[in-house]
Amino acid sequence: MASAQFVTILDYHYNDPDGQSSMANGASWSGDEIAATVADYMKMLTLELSGQHYNKTAHRRTLIEKLDGRSEGAIELKHQNISAVLRDLDCIWIPGYKPRGNYQASLADYVERWINSHPEFDWASQAAVEQPAVVPDEVDYHRLVVDPPAISHRTRENSAAYAPTRQASKRDYVAREARNTALGNAGELLVMRYEEFRLRQAGKTALAERIEHVSATQGDGLGYDVLSFDVSGKERFIEVKTTAFAKETPFYASRNEVTFSSEAKDQFHLYRLFEFRRSPKLFSLAGRINDYCDLDPVSYICRFR
Repeated sequence: MASAQFVTILDYHYNDPDGQSSMANGASWSGDEIAATVADYMKMLTLELSGQHYNKTAHRRTLIEKLDGRSEGAIELKHQNISAVLRDLDCIWIPGYKPRGNYQASLADYVERWINSHPEFDWASQAAVEQPAVVPDEVDYHRLVVDPPAISHRTRENSAAYAPTRQASKRDYVAREARNTALGNAGELLVMRYEEFRLRQAGKTALAERIEHVSATQGDGLGYDVLSFDVSGKERFIEVKTTAFAKETPFYASRNEVTFSSEAKDQFHLYRLFEFRRSPKLFSLAGRINDYCDLDPVSYICRFR
């Protein structure tokens, strides 16, 4: 993707800025405990990516018998740590286990070793991010919109990002999904339908009929995908970013999109669709992208604050 910026909402730190330890139940996790927890999490994730059923509760009950008196809360936190490691490796993680970045280096090492020794994870991940998508027919637009992730005002300079010890561990699944044109187009079409619904619900039928899918009618160089309107009639410039995965999944933005979001900050809206194939949800953020995201100046990936 030319001139793309990698964007993430913040709270993506290798070490927690408050200096909290990732120890749970008052003691460090042993190597055997970490290995068992990583293996169980990655098994669930591989099933998730493959579209196969699994039961989180059953997995947790089996896992807890292998650990040294860990509580369910401690296991939950360790799962969130594993999600954070996967995020920092540009991998997908299990929705519901929000990344928690104060993980130990030993945990990251176990995750890397597991990935490098299980090629089926790479196969499942590639298939998941490249799978085509269509606009779902049955969407409850009354329930589509949810709150955005909590935005932190911390910057990435507050903490060093995790660097993989093995080059092969760094994946590009987020970038591959960004190149999934079928998924991106389906997301834009769903936003078109939602915007029409929103304006008609507000009694603004004339405005609803003027919504335009500009990335299709005028090309993708404008810096946004959909032209819509506020109920006042003010133009709303909507950039749509769609993922089949978790709410906090990073996304790519072009340099043009980032620049346009600053130039038109009073009218620019980022619409983030997530869990698109399972049950689409949407949150929106108004104004400049770099007001709520970290932009990686090298690989240009945006991370939510």
